[in-house]
Amino acid sequence: MKNIVDILKERILILDGAMGTMLQRYKFTEEDFRADRFKDWPHPVQGNNDLLSLTQPEAIAAVHAKYFEAGADIVETNTFSGTTIAMADYHMEELVYELNYESARIAKKVADEFTVKEPHKPRFVAGSIGPTNKTASMSPDVNDPGFRAISFDELRIAYKQQVEALIDGGVDILLVETIFDTLNAKAALFAIEEVKEERNIEIPIMVSGTITDASGRTLSGQTAEAFLISISHIPILSVGFNCALGASQLVPHLEVLSSKTDFAVSAHPNAGLPNAFGEYDETPEQMALQIKEYLEKGLVNIVGGCCGTTPEHISAIAKLVKDYKPRPTVISE
Repeated sequence: MKNIVDILKERILILDGAMGTMLQRYKFTEEDFRADRFKDWPHPVQGNNDLLSLTQPEAIAAVHAKYFEAGADIVETNTFSGTTIAMADYHMEELVYELNYESARIAKKVADEFTVKEPHKPRFVAGSIGPTNKTASMSPDVNDPGFRAISFDELRIAYKQQVEALIDGGVDILLVETIFDTLNAKAALFAIEEVKEERNIEIPIMVSGTITDASGRTLSGQTAEAFLISISHIPILSVGFNCALGASQLVPHLEVLSSKTDFAVSAHPNAGLPNAFGEYDETPEQMALQIKEYLEKGLVNIVGGCCGTTPEHISAIAKLVKDYKPRPTVISE
């Protein structure tokens, strides 16, 4: 089977869409989130989507399969909040290894089934590593700007646990995503490098930041170029942006990345901006039309969707991408 670096030289790869958007369709109740295993858990768990890898694994597998059917080359594991830091909200810190391991195993099993059926189009699994709900470079307290809710070392330890479990579960790629604080991302990348060194392995790393508003900066204040520079010391597969904005609003930031790096460039934007009810109205056709600008300008190597996107959105993007060549890159093996 060809490796992902070789495939990236030949064509643009398709990443999946939103897991949360798809899970909302199931309308899972508190009881569904708990299942038998957690029926007596003393704290509410509804909304802990990562937990569904243990309590509703068939639903998670079905979502992955729908994205692969829609044309995705890469699906992300259901582990966006899979750290002890984020799981503390549900008092489920001790489940972190199992959550990541099982999420990776479920996704990899589905990926392998599709690869066997279509060996000319191998499918890959990206271990999703979210930003956590704490920030290492800013104070959450306006009255105490020097205060930090978390340290670099605490983040590094939490990320390392997640990374080890994702690798043990069989992921092909690690995706550090939705980065709003580059110091958090550096802790994740440091942890990945530690694991690689300890295990004497190589694994491709995707890094995806998020531009939070029209100022064109991450939440911790970096421009696209500053963000790129601050993570470029790590040997990564791709750098890009996801979430926060719709596809068209990402264009200028992708242009900056594309012109300044030899890494592959990725984008998985939201389906537009949310409406007053927090829902996303952009149709697959509308989104694909905006993604077309990325392709015509030669800005991306990997493209998919974030909040509000569905297999229908991914299918529309996959059909469009077939007609375009990937952006030239210099990616190390």
